[in-house]
Amino acid sequence: MRVLPETAAATFQYKGKTYYFCNPRCRDRFQANPESFLSPPAPASAPSKELDRSDVWYVCPMDPEVRQKGPGICPKCGMALEPEIATVDDGPNLELADMSHRFRVAAIMSVALMFLSMTELMPMLQLFLASVAVLYAGQPLLERGWKSVVNRSPNMFTLIGIGIAAAYIYSTVAVFAQQPNLPVYFEAAAVITALVLLGQVLELRARARTSSAIKSLLGLAPKFAHRVSADGVEADVPLDTVKVGDKLRVRSGEKIPVDGIVLSGSSAVDESMISGEPIPVEKSTGAAVVGGTINGTGTFVMRADRVGSDTILSQIVQMVGQAQRSRAPIQRLADVVSAWFVPAVIGVAAITFAVWAILGPQPRFITALLNAVAVLIIACPCAVGLATPMSIMVGVGRGATSGVLIKNAEALEILEKVDTIVVDKTGTLTEGKPSVTTIVALAELPEEEILRLAAGVERGSEHPLAASIVRAAEARGLSSGTLTGFQSKTGRGVIGFIDERSVILGNSKFVEELGLASPVAFDRAEQLRREGQTVMFVVVDRKMAGLVGVADPIKATARDAIAELRREGIRIVMLTGDSRTTADAVARQLSLDDVRAEVLPEQKGQVIKEMQSQGRIVAMAGDGVNDAPALAQAQVGIAMGSGTDIAMETAGITLLRGDLRGICRARALSRATMKNIRQNLFLAFVYNTIGIPIAAGVLYPYFGILLSPMIASAAMTFSSVSVITNALRLRRVSLGSGSI
Repeated sequence: MRVLPETAAATFQYKGKTYYFCNPRCRDRFQANPESFLSPPAPASAPSKELDRSDVWYVCPMDPEVRQKGPGICPKCGMALEPEIATVDDGPNLELADMSHRFRVAAIMSVALMFLSMTELMPMLQLFLASVAVLYAGQPLLERGWKSVVNRSPNMFTLIGIGIAAAYIYSTVAVFAQQPNLPVYFEAAAVITALVLLGQVLELRARARTSSAIKSLLGLAPKFAHRVSADGVEADVPLDTVKVGDKLRVRSGEKIPVDGIVLSGSSAVDESMISGEPIPVEKSTGAAVVGGTINGTGTFVMRADRVGSDTILSQIVQMVGQAQRSRAPIQRLADVVSAWFVPAVIGVAAITFAVWAILGPQPRFITALLNAVAVLIIACPCAVGLATPMSIMVGVGRGATSGVLIKNAEALEILEKVDTIVVDKTGTLTEGKPSVTTIVALAELPEEEILRLAAGVERGSEHPLAASIVRAAEARGLSSGTLTGFQSKTGRGVIGFIDERSVILGNSKFVEELGLASPVAFDRAEQLRREGQTVMFVVVDRKMAGLVGVADPIKATARDAIAELRREGIRIVMLTGDSRTTADAVARQLSLDDVRAEVLPEQKGQVIKEMQSQGRIVAMAGDGVNDAPALAQAQVGIAMGSGTDIAMETAGITLLRGDLRGICRARALSRATMKNIRQNLFLAFVYNTIGIPIAAGVLYPYFGILLSPMIASAAMTFSSVSVITNALRLRRVSLGSGSI
């Protein structure tokens, strides 16, 4: 039924058009699946439409430098490429579906061949069944093995291809030779193919689970938003059509669509996705809200400030994806081993064949061939190659669900070795939301005028202390006046003109440099600092006018976090540009090991270098622009999620909650991930160390035991699956207090 605009009870914008509905329920049904309403149903026999992946970047999980548009095979390791950034719905896994189908075909052929091999009848039928298993079902394995030779990049498929081809070609020649008592090993070639395909199926399923963390993050964002037009008409639109500046209504219980500012209304928002705190945060006019968080019982209208890839949620997803593909230094060991491993195994297989062909029991050629094939199959280095990347992918995803964003795998590896943690004061140890507690007038100007002038010049600054002075002036209803000639002296203070009066606001060093020091002002400032206040000197028209004392409360969680880190033997050092007296007051409350006060931003990196020259492994935690050089200098930079973008870009690890307990969680994650990697490498190396000699027949002279190529194939598959299964255990690892 056609609905006129003037009679519509609900609207929805889709692909640039507005659709009108007689009631909200019809609108909701349309919103859930618009195409089903706009397009006629497809015939029952019509094939399902596959997702277009041609414009999607794909990357190799083992060699992340291999990137291409569209799916394909890695020329280095032979593994199937994966989407660079996972989506909520990647569509069907075509690689998994293909491998599953080929495995079923190979398994059926293998069972039939094993039955026929016991009867030693119908060799031509055996050849046909083996050809289906090897040449059709095993085609991807043979192709990857051949490409590894062409690309001069030997890998696991090189060994698999040689092994399968040797058994199949020999058996084919034996059939056509028509020599009596000449055995064939079609069943071995088919069973090896089936088992390798089974390993590929299990591996693909497990690898798909490593992207679950990213998909859970992506699932936090809603698919639609309620856009409010200039004339007040509300329409539901797809999230990707929302633009910066749009007004959006957020209803009770809904997810906030994008990052922005509340324009009207109020509510309590569950921000546990970002902060991890279960208590909802009250939001009213002017408050910032984050896309993906959940609105409570209230309703409000917000302005979209960050959309698409600029939202915090999108940046988190991108960071997690990049970190999962980064390589830890420990990976170099596996890379070096893998580079020499395949040629070495081929050499061992050749020696095995030669020894058994000369010294083995009759039929010597057959025994030599089977043992050489067993060596090739059991020695596949897939487990070695997967050991580190799988653990990194799962570990980074686990950290993301606990508010610990890992930017690169190197930071994750080094963090467990850190013995010194340097922390900034403001915004890291303290709340970063200081408030004015004291105003001291030292001349003829009254306190309110001192505050007004100080707030006027601080409006041009981005420092947290500046914001506290501006807030204090606004709370008293003081007008800031007109600011001109503003200059910021990093680490010292600010200069400007308020209503043509020269105003300087800064620390004691700045005042001394300008030759405006006052003994009376310095004595009073020292008293305030002993009380834990940060003091700024106010100079008006080149005369000392007064002091502004600001107190920044220590974070409630800082004491617990520092106590836990000290129990682990970590040395905690506070690095701040604040005065020595104020810094000492904070250090006493937190029982810190060392304090470096009155340090300029450009000097912070030098302090880190000094500690590193003493042989210490240093992590730096900060949240401001002035911390960026020190974050970059430290072996591990840790940015507080409540800080600036440049700090987070410089750091290797970001704590979304802005909570020092996140360092404890990050260290727990680092220990668990590195332990998991070592376990994987141990499993892989020990497996090959034991398996290759047994496959070569070292036990035969003592126990008469030879390893069948089929058993070698099963063992190879088990080794890869065991490494992946062990890596997936990281998804359930406990990261201590505050983890999700």
